[in-house]
Amino acid sequence: MAKRTIAMIFSFDIQRQIVSPATRDKMAQEFNVVLPPAEGKVTPERAADMLRDADGCMTGWGSPNLSAEVLAQAPKLRIVAHSAGSVKPFVSDALFERGIVVTSASAEIAVDVAHFTVAEIVIGVKNVMELSAHVAQGEFHGIKGHCPPNDPRGCTVGVISASHVGRRVLQLLPHFGLQALLYDPYVSSSQARAMGAEKVELDELFERSDVVTCHAPSIPATRHIVNGARLAKLRDGAVFVNTARGSCVDEEALVSELQKRRIWAFLDVFDPEPPPPGSPLYGCPNLTMTPHIAGSCGRGRLKLGEQALSELEAYFSGRPVQFPVTKDMLERIG
Repeated sequence: MAKRTIAMIFSFDIQRQIVSPATRDKMAQEFNVVLPPAEGKVTPERAADMLRDADGCMTGWGSPNLSAEVLAQAPKLRIVAHSAGSVKPFVSDALFERGIVVTSASAEIAVDVAHFTVAEIVIGVKNVMELSAHVAQGEFHGIKGHCPPNDPRGCTVGVISASHVGRRVLQLLPHFGLQALLYDPYVSSSQARAMGAEKVELDELFERSDVVTCHAPSIPATRHIVNGARLAKLRDGAVFVNTARGSCVDEEALVSELQKRRIWAFLDVFDPEPPPPGSPLYGCPNLTMTPHIAGSCGRGRLKLGEQALSELEAYFSGRPVQFPVTKDMLERIG
């Protein structure tokens, strides 16, 4: 059988981060690969030209929107394997109307985000960040700080959303002796129990948790889902973690709560991102900020290319893809 043709419609610069030499060689053995220009982004016009004879394509960060106009030049296209998370920047109604299969590497990214999240939960409960600052000032003996360190074992962790990341976090929590609560309107109580969690409403989750970790998508329904009223329900010494989307948190309300020095927060995402100069987040007490690094970075990104290639191989071998994205999923995913 003749080789299928796969177009890689994202820049060489991003491809070098996502597609390892081994993955690139494997693709070349199994498919005819159409590559973009050596420099610059792939424009819609360039994508249309690259897709003219393509049976499938691999997308990534910076890929252009696959509009009806672009797809009109791609009569053979049957699958789009995205080597990153959200597909929203490039999908269109025309893509789904054509019945073209769309997959995402979100589940692969979720592995890194979940590991990062659980690490922050553990060091948050131990109050590592504040105590480290005291040690740097020569205050070694005696436990000081506004949030005394505690043993993570036996803590209750409230997980907001059973997304790919949320589910991964739920899988990891028992290994650290952590109990789980779950808020997700799309999950039943029995499904939550199967994931090792007790399903509760959001206000109750904040009231009962030692740690709250947010893994909700950025959609209208989740904007400022973490607000002042809910943050006030957290017990003294509680930890809040957000590795999802900045829009889920009312940052002004969070700053107000952190200034009381009774809880600690870890933020890896912001709204807007990065926070503008002069943002009250800078220098805010009891807050640890990181520059959106919870997801795949460094060698972790190479797993994304492997995942996308795996989906292409499955599809053209007649096997089901692992992580399809359908049109009806768009309203509830990030």
